[in-house]
Amino acid sequence: MQLFVALIHYPVYNRRREVVCTAITNLDIHDIARACRAYGAQGFLIVNPLERQRWLLERILRHWTEGYGAIAHPNRREAMGVVHWVETLEKALGWVEDRCGSVPVTVATTARSWPGAVSFEEMRQNLARASDPFMILFGTGWGLADEVIKGATYVLEPILPKAGYNHLSVRSAAAVVLDRLVGDRWGDS
Repeated sequence: MQLFVALIHYPVYNRRREVVCTAITNLDIHDIARACRAYGAQGFLIVNPLERQRWLLERILRHWTEGYGAIAHPNRREAMGVVHWVETLEKALGWVEDRCGSVPVTVATTARSWPGAVSFEEMRQNLARASDPFMILFGTGWGLADEVIKGATYVLEPILPKAGYNHLSVRSAAAVVLDRLVGDRWGDS
């Protein structure tokens, strides 16, 4: 299985449902990279068109892959090795195609109900029998813009916690989604 994760910073919504570009956060990079490494994703792509945000990401990555952080936390250095920056979702798709030989199947995530969304079990089965790479798309801010969701091959059902509270951080959602899709406790594996 060829699995990739993309964290989309643009186009996403803010709380007023305006399309915006959000800022990269250190916690998202660390936690999602670690989840990607733990669950076998071959790449974690940070999608952000702002050059100043690229500079920030590269500075953070250098600290953890070359600086003191790499010496003090070698496991973190290993996790950061899956992180890559791209300007747009289209470039993320091209990045995967260059490495795998085919455009990835895209799976949009959302906390909202979406017509035709597939269940975690169905997506888990799709991943298990796939020959093409898959890319799971996560949105920052208040979620992926509708245009991204509509352009995805699949839309994954929302995480529905038993407590009814459905506003997880993107890093928490990424860990839950990866565990449900490729973890060893779910389904028939």
